[in-house]
Amino acid sequence: MGKQSAWVAIQKKRWPLLILALLSLFTAMLFFTRTSFDSCATNSTSSTASNSIVINNNHFGEEEKDKFTNAQIHSKAAPNPLDFMKSKLVLLVSHELSLSGGPLLLMELAFLLRGVGAEVVWITNQKPVELDDAVYSLEHKMLDRGVKVLSAKGQKAIDTALEADLVILNTAVAGKWLDAVLKEKVPHVLPKVLWWIHEMRGHYFKVEYVKHLPFVAGAMIDSHTTAEYWKNRTRERLGIKMPETYVVHLGNSKELMEVAENSIAKRILREHVRESLGVRNEDLIFAIVNSVSRGKGQDLFLRSFHESLQLIKEKKLQVPPIHAVIVGSDMNAQTKFETELRNLVIEKKIQDRVHFVNKTLTVAPYLASIDVLVQNSQARGECFGRITIEAMAFQLPVLGTAAGGTMEIVVNGTTGLLHPAAKEGVTPLANNIVKLATHVERRLTMGKKGYERVKERFLEPHMSHRIALVLKDVLQKAKSHAT
Repeated sequence: MGKQSAWVAIQKKRWPLLILALLSLFTAMLFFTRTSFDSCATNSTSSTASNSIVINNNHFGEEEKDKFTNAQIHSKAAPNPLDFMKSKLVLLVSHELSLSGGPLLLMELAFLLRGVGAEVVWITNQKPVELDDAVYSLEHKMLDRGVKVLSAKGQKAIDTALEADLVILNTAVAGKWLDAVLKEKVPHVLPKVLWWIHEMRGHYFKVEYVKHLPFVAGAMIDSHTTAEYWKNRTRERLGIKMPETYVVHLGNSKELMEVAENSIAKRILREHVRESLGVRNEDLIFAIVNSVSRGKGQDLFLRSFHESLQLIKEKKLQVPPIHAVIVGSDMNAQTKFETELRNLVIEKKIQDRVHFVNKTLTVAPYLASIDVLVQNSQARGECFGRITIEAMAFQLPVLGTAAGGTMEIVVNGTTGLLHPAAKEGVTPLANNIVKLATHVERRLTMGKKGYERVKERFLEPHMSHRIALVLKDVLQKAKSHAT
């Protein structure tokens, strides 16, 4: 476990130099390759992407979805599907500002809207009392991109909500902001609210959070599984009806895809991270890239990993040394669960095979350095699981739980292997680890198939088209209500 302190020390000394080298590399390469890459992309397959949107289980946009093919999506000449948002005032309300998935996804939408000339205002409902480095950094990142940042309370927040063409609430918890700030003005704002929901846990189904949900213009959810869960749960537990619900699968950013498709950059990142971890190039790395919590299943993954080591030893299988990497720890917090994980590693005597890495905004270096992603989210799984499609962009096979949005991304047996959640999944996951460790060709083929699937349906332009259809519909409803 002492390797982590070494990793931190090396990271502090060498990471700035690596970034500087990569920036120089990218600047040179993009200057020479951008034009040819874009023109080549127009020759992509012309099969229609999976861009239909579901509202209350009815297909929406059947005519629109055939208007753009993958060739059009990749074409530099194609108009931005969000161009109609130019000059629109959009208020984004997030329950928090952190390095977790929900806020970062909303920030990404903010930048997409700014890119087409929309006026974007950001409100964070719950901020830490003391100065927080992550909040400071993220707010300044938004300010640098032209996003206005307002206090959650006060007349300015109320006025902006009333004047906005569109209000997007991010996560169920953000619903608390409506009554706390808008008070009697809530009914005036609800007809132009799009509620973007990412949660899959039962404790979010509280009336204080979602009592206004039936009256908003629409709810946008990241997977069909989660949408169905919310529809049933709100009806059965709270006795309320969901508004029109739009299912929108996410897409990888252009920046991530540029790294994923740059063999030189990937090689540099791979060498750097592996050297920092003390892992040889020929060794195999199975990694979880998620915030460390019981719901993400890092403990069960470590048990599976230990079991896979035993299987390899018992069967005398000829495989390179395998390692488990957990990206997403919080070394400062030292929570009970973090301590439990480290004690488990010591108990199983696998300290030389397990590596903990602190949580980070930058996942590309780790995706470039590993061989297999493990998506081990428990219970109902991930609402979507952005890291899954990011890993597939790096041609990594995915070992995932057969739950939630993972089942809508991973094609079992083709782009990865699925296993049950909970303790029942420990041995199946161990067996799947051994399968991919011992079958090199299968591992590589799954990675390539995953990359192809990303190119077909999980890119930023795909997501922009899907969101554009939703925003058009919500704006039309708001306009109809106002007249």
